[in-house]
Amino acid sequence: MTNITLSIEDKIYEKMRSYSEIKWSEFVRKSIKKRIEELEKLDSEEKESLISMLVSEISLKEAWDNEYDERWDEVL
Repeated sequence: MTNITLSIEDKIYEKMRSYSEIKWSEFVRKSIKKRIEELEKLDSEEKESLISMLVSEISLKEAWDNEYDERWDEVL
């Protein structure tokens, strides 16, 4: 496990000390892990959306792009 160092304002630190029953290191570890999972989910959803959009665009282009109906040539 890797160690990191955080800088915290003195006022915040004093307030943290008043809640000594809380394991602050564990709290921070879980908070970081949760945020990373949220970011990874967003990344995954963005990639899926982009792929979906591109596939839809290609499908529409193929469906509309035909030699019998030239009106669609300038749509995409």
